Amino acid sequence: MTDTLTTAQRSRLMARVVGKDTKPEWILRSALHRLGFRYRLGGGGLPGRPDLILPKYRAVVFVHGCFWHRHADCKRATLPRTNADFWKEKLERNVARDAEAVAALEAAGWKVIVVWECELYRDPVAAVSRVVAALTEADAAQEDGGCDLGALDPRRLLQVAEEKRRYRIGPKSLDEDTDQEV
Repeated sequence: MTDTLTTAQRSRLMARVVGKDTKPEWILRSALHRLGFRYRLGGGGLPGRPDLILPKYRAVVFVHGCFWHRHADCKRATLPRTNADFWKEKLERNVARDAEAVAALEAAGWKVIVVWECELYRDPVAAVSRVVAALTEADAAQEDGGCDLGALDPRRLLQVAEEKRRYRIGPKSLDEDTDQEV
């Protein structure tokens, strides 16, 4: 199947793909913050630019998109039919770069947690509980009293993430492209 968009349209569409403040990130960040976990954003100069850095736990969290980071056995991790060789090479480089970053972080003594986009959409509470368990397993002696996963409402997490994402993008930038393509 050939691409139905012109080169200019495809370029504009791909330029709108964001690398930070995505909806899956907002879901996880909102939930962790509600549970009392505090984190830093921005990568902090660490290999692979982690999405969340939790210095207290000496842990980093990557929120990976299933397509871009090739989540195994995930329906979102399809290979485009158009220009397939280019995409295969590009996505394989992403996976190799991810593995290098994880190895470098672990060698430096960081705990690395990877959360997949589909996990956060399918069952955000389960994904958050997996992250919390990974963060607190080494620190089992310390009791985090504010960590009540039952207080998390999955629908509310998704709603908050959507509101934050819309706020960050802004309605004007969404309307600019749609006016021309209609």
